[in-house]
Amino acid sequence: MLTLRKEAEEDVKSAYEWYEAQQNNLGKSFIAEVEKKFLEIEEYPELYSLVMGRIRRALCKKFPYSIYFLNNEADIVVVGVLHQRRNPEVWQMRQ
Repeated sequence: MLTLRKEAEEDVKSAYEWYEAQQNNLGKSFIAEVEKKFLEIEEYPELYSLVMGRIRRALCKKFPYSIYFLNNEADIVVVGVLHQRRNPEVWQMRQ
């Protein structure tokens, strides 16, 4: 089961709002891309590289965003959904 930490939910909401302000329905396209990646992560979490400790990273294809997550035995916890140019310390402090 995949869950999002509150900070990750806020990341998605903030990105959605920014893209939607840039162009009508672009935010919806962003959400669709992220949700698709969440399904892939849930099905094949080991496919994605470890980037720090037990944190893995999945890259979105259409948008320059990375999804950082922990793959525990019982569930998958998304700790961040961040622009790839964002300072990595943002998600590193969320562990």
